Amino acid sequence: MTEHTGGVRTPAEIIADLLRADAGRPRLTFYDEAEDERIELSAAALFNWVAKAANLLVEECDAEPGTGIGLRLPDGHWRTLYWALAIWSTGATVDLAPGQQGTTETVISADPDEPADRLVLVTLPALVRAHPGPVPPGALDEAAELSGYPDALPPLDRPAADDIALRTADHQVRYGDLVPTAPDGARVHVTGTGAAFLRRCLAVWAGDGSVVLVNGADPETLARRLAEERVPPAATP
Repeated sequence: MTEHTGGVRTPAEIIADLLRADAGRPRLTFYDEAEDERIELSAAALFNWVAKAANLLVEECDAEPGTGIGLRLPDGHWRTLYWALAIWSTGATVDLAPGQQGTTETVISADPDEPADRLVLVTLPALVRAHPGPVPPGALDEAAELSGYPDALPPLDRPAADDIALRTADHQVRYGDLVPTAPDGARVHVTGTGAAFLRRCLAVWAGDGSVVLVNGADPETLARRLAEERVPPAATP
């Protein structure tokens, strides 16, 4: 089925709004307790990651409106978000449909064995400058190559409202309907999976808010992290 929600803003416009509002304000905070990582991105830093990834997709993968790009990265991860935003910034489709249900040539994945005509291989831990294992022939090693792309968005065709922005195994969302019409705002602890996770983050940013992600935490640690990040209790689902 095709989902209709009535939104009118695109993710690229949301990022531009965040930059105009306050480029230095934290917009994405990520914890991975297992890896002892904390990543915090301002609007400007998030835009730089998105722009570099979008340039890679345009130059290496011919991304444009109508192109489907498979996104096979973990829910709740900061890298998943900038790659989704990069795909949307090119006007292409984020395709979450698994395996043979996907309709993509390019796949973005942390699995070097992911079947794809074009594989963008992502290494999840921060501060890594090359994938630690073998890189399949023809694959793009994000950790080694992404920094070489420009950190400004190239001139791109704006997607039409009826172009497909997001596809899963059982539904799709058009660009005109992608951004939720009820923004969250504030600092929000976002959970969830798949399309719901991505769209909840869009709702927070659409409300001039900040996304907080916490992975691998027990209840006590989670409560402490949210208190440290000043996440209002009402903003936690």
